[in-house]
Amino acid sequence: MKHKNKITDFFKVFRPEQTNSHQTPLYEESVQAGFPSPAEDYLEGTLDLNELFIHRPSSTYIVRVAGDSMIEAGIFEGDLLVVDRSLDPKNNDIIIAEIDGEFTVKRFVRKDEHSIILQPANINYSPIIITDDRQFLLWGVVVGVLRKLR
Repeated sequence: MKHKNKITDFFKVFRPEQTNSHQTPLYEESVQAGFPSPAEDYLEGTLDLNELFIHRPSSTYIVRVAGDSMIEAGIFEGDLLVVDRSLDPKNNDIIIAEIDGEFTVKRFVRKDEHSIILQPANINYSPIIITDDRQFLLWGVVVGVLRKLR
């Protein structure tokens, strides 16, 4: 398999289109996840999902998740991740990385200046320790998760 096809085989990559804007109603009242409160009909304004998730269109892409290594972080197989390549990862950010030619999504943990660990969010997987003998390429920081429920 050629290296250029690996990312499209592992994830299904989508480039966000900025040409169309769709404003969706946004209500200022929160929805209770516990005991319901009286309904409030206060419209705060509208929300464009591109504006919410995509701050740097030229460096942003969307990728579909394969696998279950991040389920305890609320990322499930089939979810769409919004990824910004222009961001430097901070401790505990979720990132897309290429390690030794294979792509993965993991939590970025920097122990010190020379020590990086990619931490899964599933107890069935082991952390990946980045050492000098491994090829590590950062493909971006995950800034959002999209999931269709129905």
